[in-house]
Amino acid sequence: MLDRVLRAAIAFLLGIAGYYSAHAGLNLWQENGGAAPLPGLRWTLVIFIAFVAAVIGYALARRLIIFVAQSTRWLEGKLQRTPAQEIVTGALGLICGLIIANLLGASFFHLPYVGPYIPMAGSILFGYLGWSLGTKRKEEVWGLFSLIPRWGSKERDKGKNIEPRAAISNVKILDTSVIIDGRIADIIKSGFIEGTMIIPSFVLEELRHIADSSDILKRNRGRRGLDILNKIRKEMGVNVKVNEMDFDDLTEVDSKLVRLAQKLGAPILTNDYNLNKVAELQGVRVLNINELANAVKPIGLPGEEMTVQVIKDGKEIGQGVAYLDDGTMIVVENGRRYIGQTISVLVTSVLQTAAGRMIFARPKGTERKMSAGQQSLERSEYQCLS
Repeated sequence: MLDRVLRAAIAFLLGIAGYYSAHAGLNLWQENGGAAPLPGLRWTLVIFIAFVAAVIGYALARRLIIFVAQSTRWLEGKLQRTPAQEIVTGALGLICGLIIANLLGASFFHLPYVGPYIPMAGSILFGYLGWSLGTKRKEEVWGLFSLIPRWGSKERDKGKNIEPRAAISNVKILDTSVIIDGRIADIIKSGFIEGTMIIPSFVLEELRHIADSSDILKRNRGRRGLDILNKIRKEMGVNVKVNEMDFDDLTEVDSKLVRLAQKLGAPILTNDYNLNKVAELQGVRVLNINELANAVKPIGLPGEEMTVQVIKDGKEIGQGVAYLDDGTMIVVENGRRYIGQTISVLVTSVLQTAAGRMIFARPKGTERKMSAGQQSLERSEYQCLS
């Protein structure tokens, strides 16, 4: 029912437009020296044109309604994915642009021929520039609001240590290595990381080069990284933004990441050890996925019993190596004889390194106990494996 009413309304409006257009056309014809049609013929022609316009409007109304509905849904989805901060700053930029366009357009309004059209063109141009600058410089525009004093702000903030940059934006910059690694998608899905994920344009360019590499291993890693980005953006509802800022004076991607993090005041998400150290030296906060993985690994206490499967020889004679489900290496003293078997072991010591955690154990039931000096020697021998 609503569809028919809308189609009838569109047909009626186009019929009215055709009616007035026919009148205007005939008047223009007479003003240019054309012969005036007979009154009866004139009205017949006007009504015919209005009827044809109404029929065309009714025929095209369904497509027009579908187009408007799809455009509305697309615009609504776009606005829902756009942060409120970006909408507010864009609207402020648009308002400022329109004000400037009207002030400048009033000066040209009285020019012959083109005067009335200059304000219209200026409104479109300055309105677009205002919206574009407002959205691209949203951090700086939003930072101006923090300069405005608020009632009771001193009392609320008293005794609290609040970082000013964290209050302005909650964004994180993704490194190429952490995108290819893929674990970031599971961490975001678990809810431990939230906010806006910033993808620098030079990181996307590096991913594209890796995905187009002739080396099949690199090509697969690059394509995996692009798939992870699409998964984060589409399936997890996370706000993913591409930052077009680049630094022509720098060539290394790591250096550009550090410079971008300094400008935005945002941490870098990575699992690159070298980038981690460089960023820390320059005062940039780093969220290292490997450190997070090590932090959540289960801790094996000395004397604790575990059931493991010995899968290969150890570095020293007689030793066997097993792994937990999370990848933690377990070195089993005198475990070589049990290769391929699932046995119970007792933890003797735990070694924590920057690359991960290593557990030393011995088969349950053996009476041999290692001294402190032997454990220290064993740790030093296996640091290279970690």
